[in-house]
Amino acid sequence: MVWAIVGVAILLLLVLVVVAMYNRLVRLRNRSENTWAQVDVQLRRRYDLIPNLVEAVKGYAAHERATFDEVTKARTAAQQAQGIEEQAKAENVLTAALGRLFAVAEAYPQLRATENFQQLQAQLAEVEQNIVVARQVYNDTVLTYDNALETVPTNIVAGLFNFRPRAYFETEGATREAPAVQFST
Repeated sequence: MVWAIVGVAILLLLVLVVVAMYNRLVRLRNRSENTWAQVDVQLRRRYDLIPNLVEAVKGYAAHERATFDEVTKARTAAQQAQGIEEQAKAENVLTAALGRLFAVAEAYPQLRATENFQQLQAQLAEVEQNIVVARQVYNDTVLTYDNALETVPTNIVAGLFNFRPRAYFETEGATREAPAVQFST
């Protein structure tokens, strides 16, 4: 009789431990999804600024059609990207295209002096900084989640309930820095 009670107590304790680990994994997964949503909000703000920026530059450098098309295509590709890896690649292309757009704008001092362009620069610089912060928070959250998936004994529970690692949102090579949006006047 005593052994039956001890057995039931051990089984109950084991169930409670598994439930606690499962709940922790759910919280970490949900936190990583929430932080990705915050990155997505900043990316959408960036996408909303780009058409205004292109139009502002277009008014001064209409002959730079290829650059405008490149930025527009990169923006569309970034908006349509599915999954974090594809999103990261599309964002890298968009950042490079924006860099080329600002290089075009650099050749037009009258454009750089306009209040509208300066406001767009300031807004884009703010959004780029927000993206950097949101990406860092997301990647830190994913690190915590992925570590929980790989450590014993949580990895056993993660395997039983089909928890999967999440991808980091990383930039590559020359796009590791935000596009230069500050010009001398």
